[in-house]
Amino acid sequence: MSKKKEKVLLEITKTKGKIAELQQKLRELERQKTELENTEIVELVRSTKMNTSELSTFLKAYREKNDASFFIQKQEEITHEEN
Repeated sequence: MSKKKEKVLLEITKTKGKIAELQQKLRELERQKTELENTEIVELVRSTKMNTSELSTFLKAYREKNDASFFIQKQEEITHEEN
């Protein structure tokens, strides 16, 4: 085998190794991103102070109409009544 061909094959092997390493790093970064997003979602849900039933109703309304502003207004009315 010629020296040029050996050099190219060696470069191919190195490049494939780097690609595999970077793919693994990318998977780990995507996992970390998902974990951080999930943490943010949990914090956001907890900050609403809705019980499970209220949260479920809110999410269903939002999914169906993509507008749950009526539910938020209702929650604000309930909060004002409690104070």
